[in-house]
Amino acid sequence: MKSFEVNFDGLVGPTHNYAGLSEGNVASKSNANEASSPKSAALQGLAKMKALHDMGMNQGVFAPQERPDIFSLRRLGFSGTDANVLEQAYKHSPSVLSACCSASSMWTANAATVSPSADTNDGKVHFTPANLTNKFHRSLEPTTTGSLLKAVFNDDNHFNHHLHLNDNDHFGDEGAANHTRLCNEYGEKGVEIFTFGKYAFNVAMPAPKIYPARQTIEASQAVARLHGLSDDKVVYVQQNPDVIDQGVFHNDVIAVGNQNVLFYHEQAFLQTDRFINELSGKFGSEELHCIKVDSKDVSVQDAVSTYLFNTQIITLNDGTMAIIAPMHCHDNPRVKAYLDKLVTLNTPIKQVKYFDVNESMKNGGGPACLRLRVAMNEQELAAVNPNCLMNDELYGKLTGWVDKHYREQINFDDLRDPQLLIESRESLDQLTQILNIGSVYRFQKD
Repeated sequence: MKSFEVNFDGLVGPTHNYAGLSEGNVASKSNANEASSPKSAALQGLAKMKALHDMGMNQGVFAPQERPDIFSLRRLGFSGTDANVLEQAYKHSPSVLSACCSASSMWTANAATVSPSADTNDGKVHFTPANLTNKFHRSLEPTTTGSLLKAVFNDDNHFNHHLHLNDNDHFGDEGAANHTRLCNEYGEKGVEIFTFGKYAFNVAMPAPKIYPARQTIEASQAVARLHGLSDDKVVYVQQNPDVIDQGVFHNDVIAVGNQNVLFYHEQAFLQTDRFINELSGKFGSEELHCIKVDSKDVSVQDAVSTYLFNTQIITLNDGTMAIIAPMHCHDNPRVKAYLDKLVTLNTPIKQVKYFDVNESMKNGGGPACLRLRVAMNEQELAAVNPNCLMNDELYGKLTGWVDKHYREQINFDDLRDPQLLIESRESLDQLTQILNIGSVYRFQKD
């Protein structure tokens, strides 16, 4: 039976704005309070999805969250009409209003951790939404994320959905941004790599000093248990605390993998040699390619500013691999020179394709942040909600939907506008019909 990796990219929400909410994310903080372009951001994301579809990839679409999050604002004591709630939050707690308007769910690498059926003890694809406890604006997402995942992967015969982990920093879980899977074929049993930033219950262990470590080993172990993974096919590795303090807030900013390729910076991990040895032993094949990028070729600073590792590595129909990179990699002479050299080496990576995702990059997320990877076989793919799989017709519907509902520009002052809330809800209500995902939003149920 054939198997595939399907990338489900997050649609950029109508309230996409630059609030600088993510401490430890250099790009997010440096562009705080600039005017954003929700329409451009959404169209850039859709163009990337369509391009991968045109390259022969199976490409999915994942809906955004409801924002502004009026429910959370009311829970925090703001009252009256929806317009009153927005105005009160704007006047008395603008940072809370910013958080409750964040379109951060566009980065679906943080939506969940996914284990394919070949790896799990019940032979189903497992999903655990990330709790994202480290950042308030992202901690608002998990419940709706779980509902969206169930609407897309809605066949209990093939898919197993878990509740997100306990909402506490001891079990801080950032989803697929700190998880990757290596295998020979997508449908074969693979090795799942869980990268963590700290030990929550052992403060004597290494940890970053400037920026927070968002993923704990305890969370990673819990997800592996929930998914029924075999110990002999799981590797836990700690991220280098020093690179977290340099702005590498998720592992996918410093390493990325696909099938039998792990592409990583030499400073990415603690005890790198031990990690690679364990990984090689559990992978059990001479065909594993561990591509280490030396600091003399690409510094951590260049890796962060260009998101060299926050790229996608995809397997093309001819069996070779391509890197999907942001234009920032093309425009940096050192990173471009490295990528030009990389495609000539004896590895499966033979192409680099550059995409304009500048609106996402300015808010701190590159191509890898925008997608949730789901490996499936033919039967499982056939069980996915077909309205959420990219094709020419869906692309036309979604670009028309964006053109109709999205604003050209948003500033912070616009977040208090009750009309933006109305526009957002109208757009999401129509989107649920386009994707046939049902009433997944709170405003549709109230």
